[in-house]
Amino acid sequence: MNYTEAKDQFIQSWGALGSSWGISRTMAQIHAILMISPISRTAEDIMEEIGISRGNVSMSLKSLIEWGIVFKEFKPNDRKEYFYSEKDIWTMTKQVAEERRRRELIPVLRMLDKVSKAKLSEKNIDHKEFKKMTTELSKMAKQSDKALSALIKVEKNWFFSKFLKFF
Repeated sequence: MNYTEAKDQFIQSWGALGSSWGISRTMAQIHAILMISPISRTAEDIMEEIGISRGNVSMSLKSLIEWGIVFKEFKPNDRKEYFYSEKDIWTMTKQVAEERRRRELIPVLRMLDKVSKAKLSEKNIDHKEFKKMTTELSKMAKQSDKALSALIKVEKNWFFSKFLKFF
């Protein structure tokens, strides 16, 4: 396999993986291009690389910037916008974890807190099962939040030294 084939396979695979994580395939492909590029790239470069519309590139770049893993820069005497990805994998992982926590876990915790205040009858079997399951989900979500918050706060060297002790 030559470089071009390997790069194309990586971009396609990262796109497929991204869609299983809940982001669009195109957004993940753009991220892959920027991740492996040694220089910042323009929207036109990206359009040409994967053959998608300017609008799709623009919307995907905006989302990646909102996630905090892609950044925009301007070069002197050039009106074009250039984009580059975070290159430190640990920093990128922590940023994605923080965004997923903010976008997904926190809303679930709020919803579970809200429904836990519902007036329920201890005699009603449906109410009992509802309370049991929402209480268990709440415990799990709170534990997940603690773990994710801890992951976000730790430094790379500390995490890997502790993690490797499990093996």
